[in-house]
Amino acid sequence: MWTNSLRLRFFCCLLALLMVVVLVINVTQVEYLDHETVAATFVDSSGQFVLSQATGINRSPYCGYEQQTLSSRERMEEDSLLAALQWQVPDMGPVPFVKSTDPSSSYFVILNSAGFFKVGSQLEVLVYVKDFQRKPKKYGGDYLQARIHSPKLQAGAVGRVVDYQNGFYKVLFTLLWPGRVKVSVSLVHPSEGIRVLQHLQEEKPDRVFFKSLFRSGKISETTECNVCLPGGLPLCNFTDLYTGEPWFCFKPKKLPCSSRINHYKGGYLKGLLTAAQSAFFQRSPAFIGWCNTVEPHLQPSCHWYFEEINNLEVSQGSGSFPSGYYYKDQWRPRNFKMRQFNDPDNITECLQRKMVYLFGDSTIRQWFEYLTTFVPDLVEFNLGSPKNVGPFLAVDQKHNILLKYRCHGPPIRFTTVFSNELHYVANELNGLVGGRNTVVAISIWSHFSTFPLEVYIRRLRNIRRAVVQLLDRSPRTVVVIRTANAQELGPEVSLFNSDWYNFQLDTVLRRMFSGVGVYLVDAWEMTLAHYLPHKLHPDEVIVKNQLDMFLSFVCPLET
Repeated sequence: MWTNSLRLRFFCCLLALLMVVVLVINVTQVEYLDHETVAATFVDSSGQFVLSQATGINRSPYCGYEQQTLSSRERMEEDSLLAALQWQVPDMGPVPFVKSTDPSSSYFVILNSAGFFKVGSQLEVLVYVKDFQRKPKKYGGDYLQARIHSPKLQAGAVGRVVDYQNGFYKVLFTLLWPGRVKVSVSLVHPSEGIRVLQHLQEEKPDRVFFKSLFRSGKISETTECNVCLPGGLPLCNFTDLYTGEPWFCFKPKKLPCSSRINHYKGGYLKGLLTAAQSAFFQRSPAFIGWCNTVEPHLQPSCHWYFEEINNLEVSQGSGSFPSGYYYKDQWRPRNFKMRQFNDPDNITECLQRKMVYLFGDSTIRQWFEYLTTFVPDLVEFNLGSPKNVGPFLAVDQKHNILLKYRCHGPPIRFTTVFSNELHYVANELNGLVGGRNTVVAISIWSHFSTFPLEVYIRRLRNIRRAVVQLLDRSPRTVVVIRTANAQELGPEVSLFNSDWYNFQLDTVLRRMFSGVGVYLVDAWEMTLAHYLPHKLHPDEVIVKNQLDMFLSFVCPLET
């Protein structure tokens, strides 16, 4: 005879089983649609796929960029990049906050939880999103981030997200280490927030503004500067003569343009959003689900697995996604064997007789700071440069090592940079002789997040041209590109440095340098897969793994 408690338990189990069946039926239907009628557009840097039939590109013109003189190949490349980065959100009127995606009401289930997994198997997770009224959403466009991790093993890897444009998302994970794993899926921005970010990107690219000081004798004036300035007032044209990179300042009333002495970030525009729009950015990225596999009996949708043969080498091999994973807090790329440079002497031996040039933003300046702190023989010279701006120089005279850092040209949101120190990366590369003792690392992304993508594409096109020329004249030069990384997001930060902006830049970077002959340090996955909170400037353990990968390119294992 059944008690009320047993009846209730049976009813709950039956209800849960019916929900899973409905979800499986729905995903089977969308998978059929995927193969038969839908063209897939994907963004490979974040692992998020968007399924749509959209082919047209409708973008607002910006500052004459639509009138650039491009070759047919460059124009085709730019159109291809912009098409691949189209984010499918429904074209509808304003959506109230209560109808936006609610991570606490949304959930996921593991579709193949009954299977037996081995290292290399795929784990499939189905995400079902609801709004704040607990009603199912009928469209996609949410920006999700997903990972699997094993806290005790300090292991982690990212997942690939597929957006079915109907409120369902599938996340695919490759199981890359033996043991128990947790699955976590978080909502970075709802699709309604993505629409706001798209509008800001195209309509408010000047929401970060810059200034320059002009001085002659006792007279000084400060004016606003940017890639593009509104017409009507006289301008100083500081467009680079070699790369053609545009930069303008409003002309001072009393001084000539030649009297400019510095460049600095002016600030951020306020009041960009209405109260209704601001509601989409009042919370940090939030978990849709956290599957604790240590106690699967408490969460029926969770799953844990064991590998029958504890051989980690099984997981290493070809494959583009994920590019690697953490195990015991060490990054393990899947396409080559990375060395561990745990002793300063190992780094000194690798860099002996080498000139190392680091170009870009503050995320690669971290490499300079780590190396000069960790390797005692690398002595930094005081060039009188502003703190955190540079340029910086360190030398190991005993082992003939030269290490230099220089920031990229504007737009750059640093504190005061002297005008004569505003060097474009392409011009710096053109000044290098190159050769087997020359190492170049480049990181350029964060300061372009507020601009339309055409601005970034143009900058990378110039840098790529210079890299190709450098490798043509000196094929043994090692060139390494550091990708973008995820960072902490708050209401204000999201409007200027959202991860959604950064993954777009990251995707453009990867595609434009594919096949060029450069090495890639995948900082994007290395921050998303790690258990530490996201930061614009990642913690030392992540920087150390980035440098181990960089140095492994410079000094690979002999085979």
